[in-house]
Amino acid sequence: MGIPVNIEQLINGKSVEWERLEYKEGWNPEEIIHSICAFANDINNWGGGYIIVGVKEIDGVPQLPPVGIPQNSIDKIQKEIVQLCHMTEPYIQLVTYPTVFMEKHILVIWVPGGTERPYKAPSTLGEKGQKRYYIRKGSVSKIANRTEEESLIALTAKIPYDDRINHLAEIDDLDLGLIREYLHEVKSGLATEALNIPFKDLCEQMHIIGGTPEYHKPKNIGLLFFCKNPEKYIPCSRIEIVHFLDEAGDNFTEKVFEGPIHQQLAAALTYIKDNIIKEIVFKIPQQAQAKRFFNYPYEALEEAISNSVYHKSYDVQSPIEIRINPESIEILNFEGPTLPITNKDLQKERIVNRFYRNRRIGDFLKELHYTEGRSTGFPNIYKSIRKNESPTPKFETDENNSYFLSTFYIHKAFTKHDGDIDKLMEFCQTPRTSREILEFLGKSYHSYNLKKFIQPLVESFILIPTSEKNNDSNKKFVARTK
Repeated sequence: MGIPVNIEQLINGKSVEWERLEYKEGWNPEEIIHSICAFANDINNWGGGYIIVGVKEIDGVPQLPPVGIPQNSIDKIQKEIVQLCHMTEPYIQLVTYPTVFMEKHILVIWVPGGTERPYKAPSTLGEKGQKRYYIRKGSVSKIANRTEEESLIALTAKIPYDDRINHLAEIDDLDLGLIREYLHEVKSGLATEALNIPFKDLCEQMHIIGGTPEYHKPKNIGLLFFCKNPEKYIPCSRIEIVHFLDEAGDNFTEKVFEGPIHQQLAAALTYIKDNIIKEIVFKIPQQAQAKRFFNYPYEALEEAISNSVYHKSYDVQSPIEIRINPESIEILNFEGPTLPITNKDLQKERIVNRFYRNRRIGDFLKELHYTEGRSTGFPNIYKSIRKNESPTPKFETDENNSYFLSTFYIHKAFTKHDGDIDKLMEFCQTPRTSREILEFLGKSYHSYNLKKFIQPLVESFILIPTSEKNNDSNKKFVARTK
């Protein structure tokens, strides 16, 4: 049996966060059953985890090449894993995947977040072993304390929306072509197996269907990614772009992106890159290197829109809305961030959220390289904003966290200016001193006026200094040329 991830990226922690990975140099059934139980309990709704047997680790870092496990022991270990799962309460469903990596045999155990949590596992494999709740604490599996037990019990009926079965759909609503295309793109070992195994078995291995043996139904995650028309079963699972071409809002165009959510995400991003993103290049006097800026840093928009697809409440019948205004872009998503995140938290450059609304969507998008990992969205956005010297974006929600609004502001070099600025730029086609510029504006030569009138023009790249030296008495300013 295969798993829908790239093994090399998995082992190196490029597609799954370190909290969801556990490396085992050898087979240790007692430790492994505790980790299986902890991943299945999925107390943070991260989507379970992976145990990689045959890889040594030091301080959480895999030591490669792997030590491997004997090939003749793999079948025996897999049978033992089945026996271990029968010792948990309730039974834990998982996938084992023996493979060869760097010429060594290893075994990957994939434990999705369970749908029947909380789970218990025996503290020891002896006759006197009591069954206890296990959870992940960082990269360690531990017995849950009383407070954590209460949290687990509270999660019993809170299966994330993307991991729930959809009673309105049938397995035939999932498209084999879309599944194979995805597996091929992420370089999953299942891509080859998908040609030779029954369709239902393939879907079970990918955990995109669920239910009982007599009642199999697609999960919402399967419909969102592998149904040609997911809106039939999940209304408003689409992205809408409204592009306003004037300040009044009377002149605008609309674009609607539908279909599998990763495909509509790709199409929406392509539209923005091809139709919205603009670059300005201008020469700085006495410098060989030209200045280059974008009206909006594409990387920041890509991160924000990708995270909107990831964190959207798909049981709320409202699409993702992107409003492109003359001097800003707004991305509106429903619902807002999960509690306890507040509006105040959204003003920070890094937000650590311990609960994720969709534990499977993030995994699929990360495999496709649309998201980098949990808690990295804001830092990546701010990094690209600073690199482009763009204005600080605004993130907001209401007191009920009913929506999440991201606003990105156009770079100052692209802002429209009035007729007086046009006259000044014409005057400064010939380099002028700050004194000459202030006289032209009818202002006295004073530090206050330098700060109030000259500095904003320089920051907006309307005026370009002829020297980088702040104390240069001969510094002049010239109007930018595009």
